[in-house]
Amino acid sequence: MDSVLIVSNTHTTMEIISGMLSSGMFSRIVTAQNGAEGRRDLIDDEFDLIIIDTPLPDELGDDLSLYAAETSAAGIILIVRQEVLADIDTSVEDAGVFVLPKPVSPEFFYQAVKLLTASRRRVMKLESENLQLQKKISEIRLVDRAKCILIQYLNMTEVQAHRYIEKQSMDLRQSRVVTAQNILKTYES
Repeated sequence: MDSVLIVSNTHTTMEIISGMLSSGMFSRIVTAQNGAEGRRDLIDDEFDLIIIDTPLPDELGDDLSLYAAETSAAGIILIVRQEVLADIDTSVEDAGVFVLPKPVSPEFFYQAVKLLTASRRRVMKLESENLQLQKKISEIRLVDRAKCILIQYLNMTEVQAHRYIEKQSMDLRQSRVVTAQNILKTYES
């Protein structure tokens, strides 16, 4: 976690939030004073955490939080007045936006940031594992297609085709995927 975007219409709030975050968790803090500027920052850069202090001069801020949730993988904190908390919370909770009531104590804010960063790390780890599994599945499908080609064109059994791919991979010192791709190039062209 190294970058945070703070969107607030008051410099005082930006300074307070920046002060709470500058304890070493974040090395880069970007600020915006309205929703349009925040959207431009989201288009131009990637952030690990987005904090929106409502209301903003050009919008309330809930639409910006939904936009951020849709276009980035950042953790999002939306700080709202107590009287609109329930309405806004229900409108943004499905997007994964964490809503805090104003005024926020430094301890509560710090705990919210820690919770959000921990959950974001966990989600990123799961996404990484998911990508690895998808890659593995595509490799298995590719090898299976090559086996089917060998069965179809060379009348091998499934075991023989598997053994052939394994032996070719070892003999040529290449991965099974490269061997499968070579088989597919040879017989599908």
